[in-house]
Amino acid sequence: MSLNILLRQFQRQCTTIPSFRRLLPTCEMLRQYGIYEPDYLEKLKPNIPLYDTLNVQIKGYDYPVIEHYQKFVHHVAESMGIDVEDSWAIPPQHLNIQKYKPQSTLVEAEYKLYVYERNVQVVDLPSTVAPVFLEVIQAALPEGVSLSVHEHTQEHEELRYIPDSQLLELKTELDTLGGPSTKRK
Repeated sequence: MSLNILLRQFQRQCTTIPSFRRLLPTCEMLRQYGIYEPDYLEKLKPNIPLYDTLNVQIKGYDYPVIEHYQKFVHHVAESMGIDVEDSWAIPPQHLNIQKYKPQSTLVEAEYKLYVYERNVQVVDLPSTVAPVFLEVIQAALPEGVSLSVHEHTQEHEELRYIPDSQLLELKTELDTLGGPSTKRK
């Protein structure tokens, strides 16, 4: 029998039998249980240095492979108890590749390639877990995919947003007309 069932039976006996009614406060005290952990136990834990915010950057030419690998990295990080703060995609780079005929400047073939990029942002990574995490995700790295890990900077934050071309055109038009009006009605 579990402890809860035994406690309920004992409490019922305390309320039904008149001689045990004086033990009722004792029954209530039995229901309160927990584990006391002294404060000094927290101080005995070793201080493990933590990495600041890190970006795991994944680049490749095949969109489904990049998406699946980002999902894998995110899952591995969460299963290892690593805090994943954010994941995002960056707009693809468009590359035009030209293949020339031998010994000439004539174009034999032209290819259009797209380089896709995904990022997984990891925060407060313990230095004892970092080598294992990086080794696991590097061992599972698919062909044609490049992986890099670096500290998060403001430049990475700005790259993830697509600029609104219409808004930029309107701002330049406003500047050419004399800037925003300072009068308030």
